[in-house]
Amino acid sequence: MDGSAAEDWEDELERWLEPFLARLRRKEQRRWAPFYLKGLILPGERKSVEPMAARVAPGDLQQLHHFVSTSPWATAPLEEELVRAADRLVGGPDAVLVVDDTALVKQGRRSVGVKRQYCGQLGKRANCQSLVSLTLARAEVPVGVGLRLFLPEDWCADAARRAAAGVPETIAYRPKWRIALDEIDRVLAAGARFGWVLADAEYGRAAEFRAGLTERGLASAVGIPPVQQVYPADVTLAFPEPKATGRPRRHPVPSVASVAAAELIEARPGAFRAVSWRTGTKGPLKAEFAALRVRVADGPASTGGRHLPGDEAWLVGEHRTSGERKYYLSNLPPDAPLEALAALIKARWVCEQMHQQLKDELGLDHFEGRSWRGLHHHALLCQLAFAFLQHLRLGGKKNRRKGRARATTPPEPARHQAADRGRADPRPATLPPLPAALRAPPPALKVAG
Repeated sequence: MDGSAAEDWEDELERWLEPFLARLRRKEQRRWAPFYLKGLILPGERKSVEPMAARVAPGDLQQLHHFVSTSPWATAPLEEELVRAADRLVGGPDAVLVVDDTALVKQGRRSVGVKRQYCGQLGKRANCQSLVSLTLARAEVPVGVGLRLFLPEDWCADAARRAAAGVPETIAYRPKWRIALDEIDRVLAAGARFGWVLADAEYGRAAEFRAGLTERGLASAVGIPPVQQVYPADVTLAFPEPKATGRPRRHPVPSVASVAAAELIEARPGAFRAVSWRTGTKGPLKAEFAALRVRVADGPASTGGRHLPGDEAWLVGEHRTSGERKYYLSNLPPDAPLEALAALIKARWVCEQMHQQLKDELGLDHFEGRSWRGLHHHALLCQLAFAFLQHLRLGGKKNRRKGRARATTPPEPARHQAADRGRADPRPATLPPLPAALRAPPPALKVAG
């Protein structure tokens, strides 16, 4: 962000927030939202309520705390506006929607949804909250469009803990893949445009998630565990000759048995070749990839619990320079080149960068409240702050007129593959660090009345 943009960023924030504030019903809510966002954006080691209030509204700690933790404003209208803002910034047929999750490390057991579970930030199991995340990104520029708490089963069954944390009665247990599909439906309904859905093996391992993407007509590339069962693409099905006694067979028999994805593709070492998906700061980023057409073993269950062949897909293997090996499934068409598959798989990394900045710069993991309402209010406001900073990075006021003109035509989600997608050498990342110009603290703000 250049100096001129930094000088009047508060005025630009006020203008940018107009459609969001219009969705808040009460004057007090419209008054306090800008203060909270400024507290998140401005420098400071902690972005919990008390230190933010000291910086932006001295003497008004209780009002700021009430706004985020207990004020009953609905998140859905603002989330809809966030999707629209994100789409204006990065939406389009060459954009991706990345499904992932991010963990917030916590102490104790009273914060809503906290449990000892895998924490990607630490690389091990830890006491944390887990949020399902949706990120809209194009040209490696991300904008968050969803953060939804995963509520573990033991929390859902504990009426006392639910009541203490204010979990709504309508919230029942949903696995992460189900939350993700519901969130995808939400952002589609709000008008988000994208060409592909990307996800790691946490979601790709769920046949229901992959089937849900196919049912929605969405192109995808998702991680899978090495043991995911697949069949060769030329597998056939037939019913054996019926026996004189016994029940007739209900399911046909595959011509070959299913095997683990890793076993099938690693048996073809000659298929792997070096592919560069983009140029990094130290030169081209490369790994060895191989791709093979398969039929995934997620059809009806047959004798012995094995699943029959399902849809045909690309099985992609990756050999990283570190020695690590990863595997993926993609429903891109049979003529998709290996370079396109590799570039698409690697496009998922942008969500990791966004999660890190949400935590390090905007205090996503600094919220000290314990309630369902407070956590989701704070998470949404962090996303709004990040989206506003992306708005400034991508031109701010200079693109305002262009953005408004584009918004006059209702956006249509891109559910089918574009002709030019998946180029082998995407543009380099255009996301710089958060603006250094925001490091000088402005005068403290005081709410009238």
